[in-house]
Amino acid sequence: MARSPRIDKTPFELKIHDLSHDGRGVARRTPLVEGEPGKAVFVSGALPGERVLVEQTARSRHFDEARTLEVLEASPDRVTPRCPHFGTCGGCVLQHLDETKQIAAKQHTLLENLERIGHVTPGAVLPVLKEGSWGYRRKGRFSVRRVEKKGKTLVGFREQDPRFVADLRECHTLIPEIGFKIAALSALVDSLAGRADIPQIEFIAGDDVIAFVVRHLNPLVPEDLEKLTAFAKEEQFAIFLQPGGNHTVHPLWPAEVPLSFKLAPWDVELAFRPLDFIQVNAKLNEKMIAHAFALLDPQPGERVLDLFCGLGNFTLPLARLVGEVVGVEGEAGLVARAKDNAQRNGLDNAQFFAADLTQDQRGTPWMRAGFDKLLLDPPRSGAIDVLKQLPLKQFSRIVYVSCHPGSLARDAGYLVNECGFKLVSAGAMDMFPQTAHVESIALFER
Repeated sequence: MARSPRIDKTPFELKIHDLSHDGRGVARRTPLVEGEPGKAVFVSGALPGERVLVEQTARSRHFDEARTLEVLEASPDRVTPRCPHFGTCGGCVLQHLDETKQIAAKQHTLLENLERIGHVTPGAVLPVLKEGSWGYRRKGRFSVRRVEKKGKTLVGFREQDPRFVADLRECHTLIPEIGFKIAALSALVDSLAGRADIPQIEFIAGDDVIAFVVRHLNPLVPEDLEKLTAFAKEEQFAIFLQPGGNHTVHPLWPAEVPLSFKLAPWDVELAFRPLDFIQVNAKLNEKMIAHAFALLDPQPGERVLDLFCGLGNFTLPLARLVGEVVGVEGEAGLVARAKDNAQRNGLDNAQFFAADLTQDQRGTPWMRAGFDKLLLDPPRSGAIDVLKQLPLKQFSRIVYVSCHPGSLARDAGYLVNECGFKLVSAGAMDMFPQTAHVESIALFER
């Protein structure tokens, strides 16, 4: 078995010249052979233009990794991180970069991916869609680990070294009702007899209720259930238990938990379950929906297809604007709840179908029906499989919402270079401020 290259812990200096897609500084070490490019080094905590003292953390054949020990010459774009855990916690990596520069970096990442991967250039670059930069995150997952050396149970996100759980007291990107209860949650779990059997706690917030889902590998004793219930009552949280797969999630307290959020501009309310996917940034989500509709330009008599529709985040507001909308989603549970949401909102012109959009769907009824426009919001893997099946000539406009600029760029290349569409416009959306995550949107026309 080949051994991993030995890591040299001797500190050394680097000049940072770029920012990587994951928020690390990019530098090059002095080449061994004059005239050849030096080996790339990705440096956590460093910004373009800075001279830093670093320590190597990983080696590979093509690049090295390092962490910043000291900033010798700081970038004018460097700011003081707001969170005391920045640099250790891996939840967000850009707090040391001015917010306007964060946004510019995300826009650059999108455009660079479109050109390099898709070989396309948008006719216009859309202004970055943004909302508040702090206290926005309403859904996520905490890891849980008992650390005997510290004499405590840690509840938090993974450190930048993902082998470890960060010892968090607070988090400024989470909604405050959750972000400033981490220490109390850690103390609660530490007090449980079954603390070693709890690997994770998920959280999700509706408009009126915040819910925690406690995953436990073995049954919890009655005393632990009493402590969890008392905590829920005192803090006004809902607590769910998850002894197995997603189907085993059930409420501990209260017995009935009405989780939902409103999309007020379209008079729509979406009910959901505690492990369902919802957009993490509620205010940006509303702006994104309005932005997507402005690009799509839906008309009252049109029939619109919404792929990867989830609970109906786009589908149900669209139903207020068009003649008919069809939503397709791979997860059957989400489709069932989307249908319920259509009914509860009195929308009889929204249809939903469950279908694996990575597989052949050409014989399905929804695929054979005619449409005027297409909206899609795929996962990180993109939508290339279903795009290659669709009769694309029927769509006058396509609005593509993306959570990964690389897959959007690949799919844009297919639409433009092989299918005769033009990329009218594209731009980033800051769904996850303080992180390197790039959400984006693009408009295609025939």
